[in-house]
Amino acid sequence: MTRYIGLDLGSVTCGVSESETGFIAGTVTTIRFKKDDYDTALDRVLELVAERKPGCIVLGYPLLLNGDAGERAQICEEFAEVLQVESGIEVVLWDERFTTREAETILLEADLSRRKRKKKIDQLAAVQILQTYLDSQAARREVNEKQPDGHNG
Repeated sequence: MTRYIGLDLGSVTCGVSESETGFIAGTVTTIRFKKDDYDTALDRVLELVAERKPGCIVLGYPLLLNGDAGERAQICEEFAEVLQVESGIEVVLWDERFTTREAETILLEADLSRRKRKKKIDQLAAVQILQTYLDSQAARREVNEKQPDGHNG
């Protein structure tokens, strides 16, 4: 069974989620760093990766609403590339549009204070990123199992 780590990289925080089973994602932590200090963020992520030994890392990919890659997406591309080289583990960029908004909605529905929401929002966004990736993989497996000999078409 593959263990997964999900990341929601921002300019001063990186939310971290994890799935030990490949089915359900849960919160881990929020890494905080100085504005745009991605070297520190990378070092902290590499420490977590060394501890948790995932088989795959899913990094949120903040595409623009029209699907183009803006400045934030380019930062994530570079971060993913270095993370994959440094860790030796596959890093998948995963469309994260709306995940922070979904996480905020969940926290509001849980009636958490603004302060508590601020502490949890990045972790929950990382959970949303990882969970949507895991769900897509499960759906893909299901489709392949329905095809004769596992072939599509």
